[in-house]
Amino acid sequence: MNKLAGSTSPYLLQHADNPVDWYPWAPEALERAARERKPILLSIGYSACHWCHVMAHESFESTDIARVMNAHFVNIKVDREERPDLDRIYQTAHQLLTRNRGGWPLTMFLSPDDRLPFFGGTYFPPTARHGLPGFADLLERVAAAFHEHPEQIDSYKRELRAALAQVLRGSAPAADIDPSLVDQACGQLHESFDTTHGGFGPAPKFPHPSGLELLLDAADCAADSAVRSRLTEVVDYTLEAMARGGINDHVGGGFCRYAVDDTWTIPHFEKMLYDNGPLLGLYAERAARTENALFHDAAAGIVDWLLGTLRAPEGAFYSSQDADSEGVEGRYYVWTRDEIDAVLGPASAAFAAQYGVDGPANFEGRWHLRLPAPGPDAVPPDLASTQASRRRLREKRAERVAPAVDEKILTAWNALAIRGFAIAGQRLERTDCLDAASAAVDFLHRVHWREGRLLATSRAGSARLDAYLDDYALLLDALLTLLAARWRDADFEFAVALADTLLAHFQDTERGGFFFTADDHEQLLERPRTFTDDALPAGNGIAARALIELAHLSSEQRYLYAAEQTLRAGMNEGKSHPAAAATLAGAVLEHTVPPPRAILRVSDQAAVAAWLAAAAECESARLRCYAIPASAVRPDHAPKALDGAAVTAYLCAGFACQPPLTELDEFRAALRHYDGTTAPKP
Repeated sequence: MNKLAGSTSPYLLQHADNPVDWYPWAPEALERAARERKPILLSIGYSACHWCHVMAHESFESTDIARVMNAHFVNIKVDREERPDLDRIYQTAHQLLTRNRGGWPLTMFLSPDDRLPFFGGTYFPPTARHGLPGFADLLERVAAAFHEHPEQIDSYKRELRAALAQVLRGSAPAADIDPSLVDQACGQLHESFDTTHGGFGPAPKFPHPSGLELLLDAADCAADSAVRSRLTEVVDYTLEAMARGGINDHVGGGFCRYAVDDTWTIPHFEKMLYDNGPLLGLYAERAARTENALFHDAAAGIVDWLLGTLRAPEGAFYSSQDADSEGVEGRYYVWTRDEIDAVLGPASAAFAAQYGVDGPANFEGRWHLRLPAPGPDAVPPDLASTQASRRRLREKRAERVAPAVDEKILTAWNALAIRGFAIAGQRLERTDCLDAASAAVDFLHRVHWREGRLLATSRAGSARLDAYLDDYALLLDALLTLLAARWRDADFEFAVALADTLLAHFQDTERGGFFFTADDHEQLLERPRTFTDDALPAGNGIAARALIELAHLSSEQRYLYAAEQTLRAGMNEGKSHPAAAATLAGAVLEHTVPPPRAILRVSDQAAVAAWLAAAAECESARLRCYAIPASAVRPDHAPKALDGAAVTAYLCAGFACQPPLTELDEFRAALRHYDGTTAPKP
């Protein structure tokens, strides 16, 4: 048993019985490395990572390899989901050192005095193969180089430190907020659109929900109907391709992290909370707008999987479900034709034709279900029969050994799920989704909010680790989305407290924007300040968007000023990589073309449903409608309801509001004047 045994991270606990003398990232390990002049072997991964499992089995469980690791290095294991600050720094360092993309497992070798890496890679096999050096031999060579060539290593480190500072600190701020970033980002996304299979670029194919959200918002703001149609088509074609593909679990619901092929057929089977939250919002939004049955089905599947598999008893959501079961990737999900025939009986032939099982096997002699597009003469399948067949397969699959669930509760990832549930609850009129969102908020407020500060992670009710920019920004954004679906005073007050802490402890007061870590966080190699998206939407982009919304809801100008400074701070970096800055571009759009906001002051709750239904019929999906009880703690710019009115509506664009409306027909008429491209007209 090594030093990982007391960890709250399931990933670290997976390595607690390794013969490697692992430490978590902690002063004890760092001080030992400095004291003994031993280089640090830093291994970063996460519990649902297939290749992390492979390297663990091949190397970290090997007594021979462990002996070399223990002799030459201080070995530190990090869960990248708990420590995204470390992962962000050392992934960037890996890319600078190797000129290759990073990934997991990440394997970096650090000097003990300054923790700068001098060599690194990702997965290494135990013996040389496929052009990769064997890990055992590599360990010996790295250790020898560290002790025998210190001058050369110091030279590498000096160059790396300068490059890291340049990349992680971000560009100088721009003088102005340039709206053309939106067109540039949408243009790049459109250029990379796969017109045959949907999505962006070649395999591996990722969902990229941030890019899809930007395209939808830009379409909503476009005055040219042809532009609207073109951008919306990219989104809907991609969503349909993913919903039909094997990246969507047609039996159990939920989406896998990415597909390994262009056609979305075979996924990397791990399922992440951070993908499914945003995808739930997208599918729910488009289901409500298009009445596409596939979109409804995909959204319902995500809800079922999140509530059935990832939801903790206390109401928040676990992090992920593994790709592997019984040591084999995908085993839980794939079928033989004989298995399907035995489960479905007479219904098997129709189901096999519908889901591609009547063709060649697509995964190691078995079938992973996908839904091919029907031919022009195809007869629509019987929906009730299809649902019954999937239910029977789901019941049969439940008898298998299920992939493990990582039971960490991460603030930022829960925030993405809360926002998705809030959108689904509102757009699909599902109170169970709103209940799920509220319960997750209540858990985070109760367990992760301590003395005015957020904590990043918890397990079994024990929260730890100071929260990051993403935690604050994404939770603020989620709370505002939930407030538009269900007003609760406590949620509004929580949102204000999060925004105030964000400004007090994360803001770069010199150049604008927000650092990834707080001003009292552990001092690392750099304090990153980045504006482009990765697996999660960029924290600076989300912060700007949420602060703009909160400024208009609260009439607090300092939130708007901080958002504008963030947009200027990220402008140069965003214009260097427009498609990768989709979230930032979305915040620019929010600033330059303010969405309309309907503030409903409600004296009679029985009357509000009709007003909300009218708001839902607005041509622009960007309308934000807040139904605030007359008794509630109110935002400053929303006057009290007029005497005798069941509902009083204030229709606003930016900080300008129309005269109050107390008749439902007047409200409907005012909304009809808004097409998404201009401010609402009186």
